Amino acid sequence: MAAEPHPSSPVLSEADIQHFLSHGWVKLPACFTREQAAAITSSVWTRLGMSPTDKATWAAERINMPWHQTFSVAAFAPKAWAGICELLGGAARISAGGSTWRDSFIVNLGTPAGEGKTVPGEKLFGWHVDGDFFVHYLDSPEQALLVIPLFTDIGPAGGGTMLCPGAIKRVARHLEIHPEGVSPRMTPRALNPSMEQEKTRLSWFNELAKECKEEGFVEATGEVGDVYLLHPLMLHSASNNALRVPRIITNPPVSLREPFCFDREDESQYSVVERKTLRELGKSRLEGWKIQGVRDRIVPERVRVQERMKREELERMKGLQTAVA
Repeated sequence: MAAEPHPSSPVLSEADIQHFLSHGWVKLPACFTREQAAAITSSVWTRLGMSPTDKATWAAERINMPWHQTFSVAAFAPKAWAGICELLGGAARISAGGSTWRDSFIVNLGTPAGEGKTVPGEKLFGWHVDGDFFVHYLDSPEQALLVIPLFTDIGPAGGGTMLCPGAIKRVARHLEIHPEGVSPRMTPRALNPSMEQEKTRLSWFNELAKECKEEGFVEATGEVGDVYLLHPLMLHSASNNALRVPRIITNPPVSLREPFCFDREDESQYSVVERKTLRELGKSRLEGWKIQGVRDRIVPERVRVQERMKREELERMKGLQTAVA
């Protein structure tokens, strides 16, 4: 089923915008159809080398799959694209790469040991802020928004991404006081000048999540076609799939043509995301704030792992085509 034309009127209500300003996320329902999702995910189980009906073949709890194809967000999910543009101050501010999604699915299958068990947010150990491919600054344009499209229904305790809205202000403050830049795992440049991956893994984020226990966590549940739009500094984690119903999402970043600006002469030109960052810092403007480092790119280990996975997936799909022929 083809996507609807691009909406001519705003898709975010004033209530949606206020929710984003208060909580750092908003959920847009029914951005694409089940038929669209089925077409995009049709080869997932072949790529995985697993059976959707035989849990004995589910060899991993969570799989971050490589990508094989890209597609236009505006064509596939025009409602989501409109919401993205509204949060970031218009399509003109978004880079060309920020207007596409990939079939790099994130699959959560759960484990036999975790089936039926509830794991509270503070007990999770996968907390992080996205962006393992660049040095982080408060105004970083590489990850301007985190998007989570749902390609399967996700019920409560079904492995939905767990959000920690209370951590945004802490991450924002950390970046504000470190204009020299920090690693993807938030280590200041002075302590990690080469920006190599730290042996402490995700401990900085996991400890931060525990500090936010009283403020609460949010599980990203919903139906196929729903799309979550998250502030780029949203702390989030994979959660336990107690239902063991396969959960499939993606988390495409949206990048900007220019860095965020928190020192605008005309305050009406602040994007909603910029307004949220400033609100979390308790300021209306960061007069004179500038980065004091280089906007270095980083090649994460994830890329090398996914290159190998992609070769394996292509072999499995080639083998299936040969068998059918």
